[in-house]
Amino acid sequence: MTGRRHVLALDQGTSGSTALVVDADGQVVARGYAELPQHFPQPGWVEHDPEEIWATTVEAARQALGRAGLGGHEVAAVGITNQRETTILWDRGSGRPIHRAIVWQDRRTAALCDRLRADGVEPMIRQRTGLLLDAYFSGTKIRWLLDHVPGARRRAERGELAFGTVDAWLVWKLTGGRVHATDATNASRTLALDLERVAWDPELLRVLQVPAPLLPAIAPSSGVVAETDDLDWLPRGVPIAGIAGDQQAALFGQACYEAGAIKNTYGTGCFALMNTGGRLVRSPGLVATVAWRLGQETTYALEGSVFIAGAALQWLRDGLGILQSAAESEALAASVPDTGGVYFVPALAGLGAPWWDMYARGTIVGLTRGTRRPHLVRAALEAIAFQSRDVLDAMAADSGMALRRLRVDGLGAGNDFLCQFQADITGLTVERPAVLDTTALGAAYLAGLGVGLWPSLDALRERCRIERTFEPGLDRAARERQYAAWRRAVERARGWAAG
Repeated sequence: MTGRRHVLALDQGTSGSTALVVDADGQVVARGYAELPQHFPQPGWVEHDPEEIWATTVEAARQALGRAGLGGHEVAAVGITNQRETTILWDRGSGRPIHRAIVWQDRRTAALCDRLRADGVEPMIRQRTGLLLDAYFSGTKIRWLLDHVPGARRRAERGELAFGTVDAWLVWKLTGGRVHATDATNASRTLALDLERVAWDPELLRVLQVPAPLLPAIAPSSGVVAETDDLDWLPRGVPIAGIAGDQQAALFGQACYEAGAIKNTYGTGCFALMNTGGRLVRSPGLVATVAWRLGQETTYALEGSVFIAGAALQWLRDGLGILQSAAESEALAASVPDTGGVYFVPALAGLGAPWWDMYARGTIVGLTRGTRRPHLVRAALEAIAFQSRDVLDAMAADSGMALRRLRVDGLGAGNDFLCQFQADITGLTVERPAVLDTTALGAAYLAGLGVGLWPSLDALRERCRIERTFEPGLDRAARERQYAAWRRAVERARGWAAG
């Protein structure tokens, strides 16, 4: 690795692909980005083209390397982080996907989840995996593809097909199809991993009707998993040395290395994770997951997933046309003193934690003739913070740990109004880092750690810099009054599509 002092981090997300070049001081030298098209073939269905996932990743990486003035031969390691439960099946021989990727937001397997629940398997699934039985996770998406793509099940049983979440797809493409591997964090989102053993579970595979030959090998989150093939933008032999699902990578990038540390990422969805150390915390409304696995040591996390956060602003922009861009939401929200009594529950893909209601639907209540565009925009931003409080309250109750500070990241964390309202409505101190791309930064840290660019977690902790702190400014009575009204609005959204 002599002379190689930079890490290339590939962050493949729901809305687009980002690449960072990070130097040995943990500084972001350059960034690249390419938007990823979304496909909505039916209501509640969300798909991506796997080849577009790869193409946008390559485009972002080329941009970042070009802006950094680096050639691929100067890269010490590649780190990967990704939208997690999104499911891809491809042909091992040709490398061609057999269907579009089914995105984590997709709800097409809600009825299958209901049938499995009626079969009485949910307690076993929850005990083994730490997850709830929900269409969010990969397992039922794999089964849907096997059941609906002609010939797929027979080919899978013969070992002709490969399953992967997006990280495994990128590893496959980066290595020219030589390596089929995922890491423990992504494997923990499939409904097929025994969380305590960190191994695929034969009984879970039987329940899901997923053939074992489909599955990738499970690797640690940090350490050399594979080496790149000879690509025209990277040479052969660059180590792929860090992999983690996006939310776990953000937790790592925020230097939340002690039990009790919490981060919240504001992106398409909104995801709060609490490091629980080596303790696997069970929760009725949240999920237990692998935070990362370093060598043979597993760190766990408690997670609350909000399906629609920044996507609510995208809907106001693209669906209703009342925003030119998400960036103007801050000024619009601040232009009115409050929402005028309007509450927006953005259950556009059901409700995630702690409700887990696949049949909830988006609801706006409190409209009057005086409601204007800024009120709706402010209600959408406040909804992101309200949903996060739902999760954080459950996290405190189920972990038995008192919450005092919340580290925030993602593009939404750049919105001062949102950060301040998050502090106000939770009563927590909100800390915003200097680098908001902490998901990609976490992938860079894992990869650099994996090749010895950084010697320890302490060395990484020293590189975490807080740019701004937001203190609560709302008195307790006003906070609880607003939150009680939010909970009333949530009750009106729940179960709507169930009839």
